[in-house]
Amino acid sequence: MENRLRLDIVTPYGLVLSEEVDEITATGSEGEFGVLPGHVPFITTLTIGTLILRKEGKISYVFVNSGYAEVTSDRVVVLADSAERAEAIDLERAMTAKKRAEERLKQAEKVDFVRAQAAIERATIRIQLAGKR
Repeated sequence: MENRLRLDIVTPYGLVLSEEVDEITATGSEGEFGVLPGHVPFITTLTIGTLILRKEGKISYVFVNSGYAEVTSDRVVVLADSAERAEAIDLERAMTAKKRAEERLKQAEKVDFVRAQAAIERATIRIQLAGKR
């Protein structure tokens, strides 16, 4: 595993991904960060966003619905509320979820704005990633 990172993405529903990668970029609560082999250890919270994985010159994407990342010199463990590889995203479902959340926002007095905004953000990122398959 020299010059590689072991990446494990775990959700309450099980293991989403476990593989060796060359580089990881993620969306943390303090902004986007990158991890290469030999990185200084740290723990951070993740926001709704994208993990970008680079392996042997190829890039792949994983949607992450907030969580935590633990980084060591040779491993990154992501504990997420939910996560999906870009190729597993159901584009029609994401578009329907976004539309439903936008409709909820139009009902000004009866809506939980924070929840509706988060739903829109999740759906938007899924839609973007589905286009990168």
